[in-house]
Amino acid sequence: MNLPSFLWLWRIAAWSMGLTLTGYSLLAVTGGVLAYTRSKPIERSAWLRPLHIALGSVLVLLVLGLLTIGIVGTLGEYGTLGHSLHLLFGLLVVALVLTSAWSASRIDAERPWARRLHLTLNGVLGLGLTAVGLTGWQVVQKYLP
Repeated sequence: MNLPSFLWLWRIAAWSMGLTLTGYSLLAVTGGVLAYTRSKPIERSAWLRPLHIALGSVLVLLVLGLLTIGIVGTLGEYGTLGHSLHLLFGLLVVALVLTSAWSASRIDAERPWARRLHLTLNGVLGLGLTAVGLTGWQVVQKYLP
């Protein structure tokens, strides 16, 4: 397979991970403001919910991109997957992000469980992102001179 160098892929992954963490943080802020305005008798900005949804969509794309880069890079370097806990944590993060996006699409006044599930998944996602970041750093150390 004629693949680009792993260092090139690592740079893309590093930027993508940084953007993922930034997006997660912005989602936490916009989600917090949405929750606050829902509980208080104040008017919510019309752009806030669409921004939250757009940020969530970008997060899904970034995480799927990171999954692709990880698989291509690992297969290109080793020919197999599963050389560290990073794969397990990465798959967990992908599952959490996709399930969180699904639960967000179910949020409605008639389905209060969906909001609770969405918030719970996003709390666990923060832990997952921490784990994938730490194990990813360990993986990257193998490739730095």
